[in-house]
Formats: sequence, C-alpha cells, structure tokens
Amino acid sequence: MSEAESLQPDPEKVELLREVAGEIRGETSESEQLAAIVYRLSDLYDGTEETTPEDIYRATRHIVTVKERGTLARDSDRD
Repeated sequence: MSEAESLQPDPEKVELLREVAGEIRGETSESEQLAAIVYRLSDLYDGTEETTPEDIYRATRHIVTVKERGTLARDSDRD
C-alpha cells in the first residue's frame, strides 16, 4: 500500500485517534502534549482537513519546542 492510499479519509481512524487522545490527556503537561500530537495525527485521516505528514512533523516539533522553552514567546520576544 502506498503512502497516498494509507492516508485516505477514514472516519473510523479519526474517531479512534481522537478517542485515544482524549483518554491519554491528563493532568501532566507531558500527557497533554502527547494528546495534542495524537489529535493532530488524526487530522491526516479527516477528509475535512488539509494536512500532510510534514505538517504533523512541524506541529509536533512546535509542541516540543514550546514545552522545552516553557512559553509560546520566541526568544526574541522575551528580550
């Protein structure tokens, strides 16, 4: 199966991934991060979303960067 075939809209995958995201979301920032990543991953299979694996990668990198930095502000914004 090609990548294009595996990323076809699939409402069942969307529902499952979003359910998992809801279940793993917890009190810790790490569980919230992971839930956000899984939820974003579900967008790949949502026919109403226009996203790519690269978009998911960039969003995941952003989530991790914000966590490491402790803020949404960029370094230049904090000066």
